[in-house]
Amino acid sequence: MTGGAPPCAWAVAITGVVCMAQGVTLGRFVFTPMLPMMLDDGSVTLVQGGALATANYVGYLLGALLCLCIRPEPTRMVRAALALAVLLTLAMALPGGIAVWGLWRALAGACVAFVMVYTTAWSQQRLTELGRPRLAGLMFCGPGIGILLTSLPASAMLAAQWPARWGWLAFSALGAGMVLPVWHVLRPSAQAAAGGMDPGAHPAPAPSKLDPEAWAMAAIFGLAGFGYIIVATFLPVIARHALPGSLWVDLFWPIFGAGVILGACLVTRVGLHHDNRRLLTLLYVVQACGIGIVAAWPTVAGFALGSLCVGTPFLAITSIAMREARRLRGADATGLIGLMTVSYAMGQIAGPWLATALLERTGGFGASLGMAAMALLIGALGCVVLPRAMPAGDPATR
Repeated sequence: MTGGAPPCAWAVAITGVVCMAQGVTLGRFVFTPMLPMMLDDGSVTLVQGGALATANYVGYLLGALLCLCIRPEPTRMVRAALALAVLLTLAMALPGGIAVWGLWRALAGACVAFVMVYTTAWSQQRLTELGRPRLAGLMFCGPGIGILLTSLPASAMLAAQWPARWGWLAFSALGAGMVLPVWHVLRPSAQAAAGGMDPGAHPAPAPSKLDPEAWAMAAIFGLAGFGYIIVATFLPVIARHALPGSLWVDLFWPIFGAGVILGACLVTRVGLHHDNRRLLTLLYVVQACGIGIVAAWPTVAGFALGSLCVGTPFLAITSIAMREARRLRGADATGLIGLMTVSYAMGQIAGPWLATALLERTGGFGASLGMAAMALLIGALGCVVLPRAMPAGDPATR
C-alpha cells in the first residue's frame, strides 16, 4: 500500500515499537517462557532446549551477515520478516522433532536480524524526514513490551498444564494480531515507491578499513552478547531449579521485560554530549552485578533484583554501542556496525551451548552465570582502557 496521506511521526514511532515487539519476541524471546512448557510436557530435554536456542542465535548471525550483502526496500523486508515470524511460530506447534524445530528457530533468528536492521533503517529515515529523530529510540521498548505480552500468558498456560503446541498456536495468533493495525503504516516513502532516492539520501561511501579500535569495540560488544544471553534464555528454568514450588518464579521474566522497557526509555534521555564508553562501562557493570545477584542470592528478592539489573541495560547497551559506532565512523559506520553485530551474535551462540555443557558437568547454572558475569566485567574493563588509548573527544585518523 503506497497511497493515502503519509503517516505522522507518532504513527511511525509506534509502528517501529510494534514491529520490534512482534519480530524480536516471536523470533527470539517467546522461546524463554515456552521452554518450561516444552520441558513440562516432555517435548524436549534441557540440553535439547539449549540446542534450539543455539540454532536460533546461529540464524540471527546468518541473517545479520545477509543484511550486510543485500539492500532491499526496508518496509517490504520488514513485512516479509513479520509474516514469516508468525508462520514459523505456528510451525513450532506442528509435529517435527528437534531437527525440524531447530530449522524453524534458526529461520526465526534470521527474522530477528531482518526486523531489527530494516525497522531501524526505515523508522530512523522517516522520523528524520518528519523532524522527530529522537522518537526513533522508542522502538527499543518493543522487545520489553513483547516479553510482557508473552511471559504472563505463558505462565498461566503452564499452570493450566497446556501442552506446548497450544502455546505456540496462541502466540502465532497474538503475533498476527499485533501487526495488523500498523501494517498500512509500513510503506516506503513516495520517492522510494517511485524508484527514487529518499530525501537527503546520498550515495554510500566506500567502506573504510577496520582498524584496531574497531576490532576492540566489536570484541567488547561481543562480550555483552555472551553476558546477557544465558539469563535471557534460561531465567524461568533457573528460577524453578532454585525455588521449586514458589508462586513467584513466573514473575522474574516479566521483571526482565520491564527492565528492558525502562532501559530503552532512559537511554533516549541521555544527551549526545555524554561519553558513550563511560556509559557502556556503567551498563556492563550493572548487568554483571545482576547476574551475580541471580547466582549468589537465589531468593525471591534476589531473582527480582537480578532480573531487573540484567534487563535494564540489555538494549541500552545496544543503543549506546551503535551510537558510538556512528560517532567513530559517521555515515561510514555500516562496516563497523556489521562487525559488532557479528561479534554479538557469536557471543549469543556460545552462551546456551556453554550453559548446557556446564549443567551436565556441575548439575547447576552457577558456573555459567559466573562466566557470564566475568565476561561483562572484562567488557567493562575494556571500555575503561580503550578511552585512554583513543579518547572519545579526539577523532581518530581514518
